[in-house]
Amino acid sequence: MKKIHLSDKIHEECGVFGMYAPAGEIVAPDIYNGLIALQHRGQEAAGISVSKTDGPRGNILTKKGMGLVSEVFEISDIERLAGNIGVGHVRYSTTGGSVPENAQPIAMKYVKGSLALVHNGNIMNAEEIKKEQLYRGQAHFTTSDTEVLAYEIISERLHSDNIEDAILRATQKLKGGYACIIMSPRKLIGIRDPQGIKPLMLGKKENVYILASESAAIEAVGGKPVRDVEPGELIVLSGEGLRSIRDLCGRRHAHCIFEYIYFARSDSVMDGAGIYEARFNAGQALARKDSVEADLVTGVPDSGLIAAEGYAVQAGIPFTLAFHKNSYIGRSFIKPTEQERKNAVHMKLSVIKGAVKGKRIVLVDDSIVRGTTMRLIVDMLREAGASQVHVRISSPPFLYPCYYGTDVPSSGQLIASGHSAGEICDRIGADSLAYLDVLDFKSMVGNLPLCAACFDGKYPV
Repeated sequence: MKKIHLSDKIHEECGVFGMYAPAGEIVAPDIYNGLIALQHRGQEAAGISVSKTDGPRGNILTKKGMGLVSEVFEISDIERLAGNIGVGHVRYSTTGGSVPENAQPIAMKYVKGSLALVHNGNIMNAEEIKKEQLYRGQAHFTTSDTEVLAYEIISERLHSDNIEDAILRATQKLKGGYACIIMSPRKLIGIRDPQGIKPLMLGKKENVYILASESAAIEAVGGKPVRDVEPGELIVLSGEGLRSIRDLCGRRHAHCIFEYIYFARSDSVMDGAGIYEARFNAGQALARKDSVEADLVTGVPDSGLIAAEGYAVQAGIPFTLAFHKNSYIGRSFIKPTEQERKNAVHMKLSVIKGAVKGKRIVLVDDSIVRGTTMRLIVDMLREAGASQVHVRISSPPFLYPCYYGTDVPSSGQLIASGHSAGEICDRIGADSLAYLDVLDFKSMVGNLPLCAACFDGKYPV
């Protein structure tokens, strides 16, 4: 049975979380809570690995499985995961299928020790590296680029002085966007791709170090964000404190714009730019070049609400909540039929009829991928009595696929790649349609260097 995303949205691949505490402290409960805070980044699988820095070398405890964090872990699991160093992961699959074997962390033992690895992103040349591994006689059945990376680190570790040198040598071979946290028996190591496509942040909770995909996850466990891991930087956390290795730094940066448009939590800050502020600014940018007359502005929950608020403030039109969102329908695996798609959207969203009846509405959302869900939402507003529906999108049209760990589909599945804005407007049944322009990204995040390849085709790697 094919899996259909109810929201017809672009999805991020994963969220990563790691902690290093002094010997004797337990990190699993905080890692669990950190993963809960990152659940929006992946809902297919979750896992935690821990170890004791003062325990037997190579003794890694792991629990992982398919489903949400709360579905994978029981209280007894967290109690069993006794260790002062650990990594956690939530997964949305783009490379490697949605199967238990691909759940992370990837934990392995080898001649010189053991490691557990969690990864967000996509290694574009994983197959090439895998062929080299086979040529060297390191034949492994690998189902994901994460496993390929783990085996490459192990291979380099056999002739490296320490684990950080092995990681550095392995990652020098990688092409793509990635943020990884690797746990060895005595160290926790984080590394971010040289362009900074994928996010990774350093935080601290008293004397405990934290690495996480987002600042909101650090704050969720009572920690304070310290700084973003620099693009290309390798951070080593051990009993000696923090050490930074910048051998891969210095390249052109290209931070994923879709983190600011949709992926990240609205209370996070990435590379100095607030997510809430970026989305609010996008809505204002949309309104500045618009002249539509309307009675109210609303957003598609939850991703379109902040941009809708910004649009309303800029345009001087009242902002109204027009939808009730059911947050408890869980994950759905449905057949790809039009009626079942429609039923799924109605399960998730319902229109507040009293708010929209007889009104001219500006409807704001973050993106249109295939257009199927937007058509259903526009129809729902009209059925509830809206007299006009003007759709505004707080991103440019999707035109190109992503190769860095975001599931932007092939161009043939992107409605904007084969249709003009006017044609899309007709297909979704709106009175008008307008998108954000690529040039408006500056008003969102200032001069932050960006990867916007899914919109402009300019790939940084």
